[in-house]
Amino acid sequence: MSDTQPSIDSVLSGIFGFRAFRPGQDEVIQTIVDGRHCLAVMPTGSGKSLCYQVPALVFARPTVIISPLKALIGDQVAGLAEFGVAAARVHSGLDRAEQVSEWRKFKSGESKLLYLSPERLMTDRMLDALKSVDPALFVIDEAHCISKWGASFRPAYEQLSQLVELFPNAVIAAFTATADRATRTDIAEKLFRGRGRIIVRGFDRPNLTLSVSVKANWEKQLLDFLAERKGQSGIVYCLSRKSTEEVAQFLSAEGFTAIAYHAGQDSGQRRASQDRFMSEDGVVMVATIAFGMGVDKPDIRFVAHVNLPGSMEEYYQEIGRAGRDGAPAETLLLYGLEDMGLRRQFIIKNGGDDAHQIREHKRLDALLAYCEAATCRRVALLSYFEEASSPCGNCDNCIDPPVTQDATTLAQFAFETILKTGQAFGAGHIADILRGADTAKIRERHHERLATYGAGKGRSRDAWLSLLRQAVAAGFVVADIQKYGGLALTARGRAVLDGGATFTMREDGKARGKKKKASTPPAAVFDDATVHDLLTRLKATRLSLARGRGVPAYLIFPDATLLDMARVRPRTLYDMATVSGVGPRKLAQFGKVFLEAIAEWGARVG
Repeated sequence: MSDTQPSIDSVLSGIFGFRAFRPGQDEVIQTIVDGRHCLAVMPTGSGKSLCYQVPALVFARPTVIISPLKALIGDQVAGLAEFGVAAARVHSGLDRAEQVSEWRKFKSGESKLLYLSPERLMTDRMLDALKSVDPALFVIDEAHCISKWGASFRPAYEQLSQLVELFPNAVIAAFTATADRATRTDIAEKLFRGRGRIIVRGFDRPNLTLSVSVKANWEKQLLDFLAERKGQSGIVYCLSRKSTEEVAQFLSAEGFTAIAYHAGQDSGQRRASQDRFMSEDGVVMVATIAFGMGVDKPDIRFVAHVNLPGSMEEYYQEIGRAGRDGAPAETLLLYGLEDMGLRRQFIIKNGGDDAHQIREHKRLDALLAYCEAATCRRVALLSYFEEASSPCGNCDNCIDPPVTQDATTLAQFAFETILKTGQAFGAGHIADILRGADTAKIRERHHERLATYGAGKGRSRDAWLSLLRQAVAAGFVVADIQKYGGLALTARGRAVLDGGATFTMREDGKARGKKKKASTPPAAVFDDATVHDLLTRLKATRLSLARGRGVPAYLIFPDATLLDMARVRPRTLYDMATVSGVGPRKLAQFGKVFLEAIAEWGARVG
């Protein structure tokens, strides 16, 4: 870094108004500034954008950011503009004159950052044009889309693997909130041939309360969940366009401000709905998975799934849209047999070779295992991403433990079968052996000769599959996606097999016990009622400013900044400058307005 370039700390405080990094940000930023390729896997809400925006402003040469959605690009550019940072964008939502103007701003150096979609970037014309400006950094957001192992593979992203050869002097930095080991390895190999760092900051979101229920009466279950959440912002995910419309109408009739959002609507309607959700408080967005990627609304207080998502990765991404401000948020997942069947049909209908379909079925199996887990949800969720955790005390299974049974003997039959078949087969084949089934696969491999063949005839195939899913969810067994879901024992599983540990499982169809309070409740959002009252006043001021400028409210200030402002209660511009997230540009633009709001509030409350 030359003497004329700004330092990391000066950019952080002088432009963005932050005094310190969030956990993990400094390591990622320093890696990029040092000129090393990297893949950063960071949980939603951990501040990934800052991890590439800071290096982009430190580097003397320009930066190109590849992002999957036009709406996300627009929000990122508008957000940077509020900090006084000029960023250009080129995408199909702009007419030719606008695209030419944006490119000229970037090429002239007026804008150091250029946002593009992968489809627009990977054209001969754009690649040739970029060679003339010699970018210092290429940033790939939502990087899981590049991997064949990922749940959201997008062919246009795979072409980005050419960048490391086309621009040998540039740093490649990739970011995602969700990627298991196979996906991470594949991304790193594609983007920088494995010659870089993979930084995993963990997947834990302790502020999220995780709950799962078998779907019985979704209307009642959803209303019970939302009963104490009127006036809060949230998302309800549905499987189809039809169900999205039905749920939105149902919630509207029940007094909620609910908006339907799905791919069948025209782009103008979807954009208007998203803008309303982003700028107003208390809106419930009822949506298919068409909504969500890149949504950066910090104060989403709940995410509910009326239908089963397609995989653990999808589920993690979608619940990750709640509680980005770090305050407590609630999640609910409803699942039923019909959802499982529809998801299986979708996998077949979406095509792909046999190996791809097998992987997708196994991903769905992993999600079902999570749904059926009898132990801590957080342990099960993090176990999928190969991250250890102790019971959280704040999920449905910790707060209201399900009725369980000692299934150690049954588990030993299953675990021995897994071991004796070479730890290479999926749950279906293991269940068939235990049931004593007569299948070609069993005969070909002579598995009818195993000691455990037919040992579980007294239980249904579904019951054995449930046991195996629960064993995966609780960390006794792992399903290797790279080996098409072949089951293998962990150290915990071997301990059960050896008689040194026990295995308990949820009893199907049994009611839960008496509900208990969480043993480790999340931190309160507000210190006291006075802070809450002032925060409400500051939010009203923010909303008024946002509407006047035609931008989402959080781009003025995020909730975390308003909360700090309500606690500090600055009286002067000097005081206001000490509030986290109030940089020089925002201090000049909005400082006096918020000082007046605080003063008026103070005069009212005495």
